[in-house]
Amino acid sequence: QVQLVESGGGLVQPGGSLRLSCALSGSRFGLYHMAWYRQGSGDQRELVVRITDDGRTDYADSVRGRFTISRDIRKGTVFLQMNNLKPEDTAVYYCNAQSRITGTQSWGQGTQVTVSE
Repeated sequence: QVQLVESGGGLVQPGGSLRLSCALSGSRFGLYHMAWYRQGSGDQRELVVRITDDGRTDYADSVRGRFTISRDIRKGTVFLQMNNLKPEDTAVYYCNAQSRITGTQSWGQGTQVTVSE
């Protein structure tokens, strides 16, 4: 069973940076497309960025140029580098893994990111 453990959230001032990490265990990392979603208070969960098993990326317009997804295949970890953070980036950020074989999705527990003075 796939498990995802996120870390790296916190409180940061506007214009600041944070780096989120998500470690996958219980299966082979290379079998999964990975993604970061976020959900603000009262909002629906939305896709932030996705990286396919072969490295193709797809960013939401709202974060393109400020956020960067990367991965360490050997460590089974995906990262989200967030720069020039804005108050509207405040949300719970969730790591997502989708099997490229079955399409089954798994979710992390979420990590809070708060951008405020």
